[in-house]
Amino acid sequence: MMDENNNTQVNIPDNAGACAKCHCGACGSDSDIGRCNLTSTNWLDDVPDNDFDIVEVLFKNTRRGFYRNSTHIPLKQGDWVAVEANPGHDIGRVGLTGRLVKNQMRRVNLRKDAEILRVFRKAKPADMERYEQAKAREEDTMIRSRKIAVDLGLKMKIGDVEYQGDGNKAIFYYIADERVDFRQLIKVLADVFKIRVEMKQIGARQEAGRIGGIGPCGRPLCCATWMSGFVSVATSAARFQDISLNPQNLAGQCAKLKCCINFEVNTYVEAIRQLPPKDVHLETKDATYYFFKADALKREITYSTERNVPVNTVTLTAAQAFEVIALNKTGVKPDSLGGDEDGKKGASPFGDLLNQDAINRFDKKKKKKKKKNSGDKAASAAKGDKPGQQDKQDKQEKQDKPDRQDKSEKPSQNQGPKPERGDRKPRQGRSKRQQDGGNPKESARPPHADRQRPERKTFRPRKAPDAAAPSKDNAQGKPNNG
Repeated sequence: MMDENNNTQVNIPDNAGACAKCHCGACGSDSDIGRCNLTSTNWLDDVPDNDFDIVEVLFKNTRRGFYRNSTHIPLKQGDWVAVEANPGHDIGRVGLTGRLVKNQMRRVNLRKDAEILRVFRKAKPADMERYEQAKAREEDTMIRSRKIAVDLGLKMKIGDVEYQGDGNKAIFYYIADERVDFRQLIKVLADVFKIRVEMKQIGARQEAGRIGGIGPCGRPLCCATWMSGFVSVATSAARFQDISLNPQNLAGQCAKLKCCINFEVNTYVEAIRQLPPKDVHLETKDATYYFFKADALKREITYSTERNVPVNTVTLTAAQAFEVIALNKTGVKPDSLGGDEDGKKGASPFGDLLNQDAINRFDKKKKKKKKKNSGDKAASAAKGDKPGQQDKQDKQEKQDKPDRQDKSEKPSQNQGPKPERGDRKPRQGRSKRQQDGGNPKESARPPHADRQRPERKTFRPRKAPDAAAPSKDNAQGKPNNG
């Protein structure tokens, strides 16, 4: 991997053990610039007159210290140095030089009257060899010290042990929920390991930063990579962001509230200030609307006609809500709110991400077959008829149609003999009474309503013609085909 500052090749091991063994929290003991939560970039390195007599020295994990370079040793970032300790000396790595060290001292709230120790020299090979021997004893010392604490009945957990560079002193980091009297423990540890013992209590977050791991976001823990200071996290930060107050979702691997809850809370607080207050109601002629929920980043507020139940919800923008509030202050009540109802909202332009992995997303939807009389039903639906009313009308017309045909085919008495097909006159659109200017109500009646049935003619056999009597055709001289 290439370093972005010096464009040099940096070897980063793949296993997590190498990252745990690195000095000052870097991801490799051979790299000049580590990737850890204590690493700083000296932006003023190439600026002239960037001299300051105090340097920042990094030790194991998150421990750091400020030492005075009284002998003006030419130091740069990443140099191993031997610094003054009480008692003896310690081995650490230079993390920052120049005027930026003054800003770092101010950031960690270093007291002005605090004693600043000295930088002895650059670390020699003998110093580094002794330092490696002391560091190799840390894991075994931690395991044995845990057993001793259990035997003494102390309710504490020793999380880590850090030896001083010369091996004469060790710092024991422990976690405890209650106050622990470890005076007897210090005597036992000093007698067993022949060293000076210093006990330092840490919190659950510091322990998680020392152990490391992968967070629910899929990335390494922030406390183990770049965070060097821990700020208290309150549940009010989750309320501002409308995060569900579920302990399983809010707690991290340290069993405390996640540090990332504080990352965006200032943005939400600033956005909420630009929204109408929650206790302000919107008055309309129809009803009173109460605050239900709000999307601070989209600047949208949802109102409901009930206080705690989403009934007749309407979503308004912040500008629309302020307009209605201004009208209510003047005593004017609008007819209705001009927002989008939840049921009439359009589809999201980003689609539904939750349904993209649905099981039935590849199922083919069955198409409904269209019926033959769909056009007639559509026409009846357009007129406002009920769905089953058209079918009843069709059946009634089929039953009435043959009777009407029989009645219309019967000749009336007043019409006389039925004319031949060739002499039949075309049917006229209006009745005779309408043509003569009669009563339109009477003319609306069917023409066969007032007719009487014709009398039945009796059958009389035709007489055979007399051959002696001359016919009309023969009298005119035409041949008789009789």
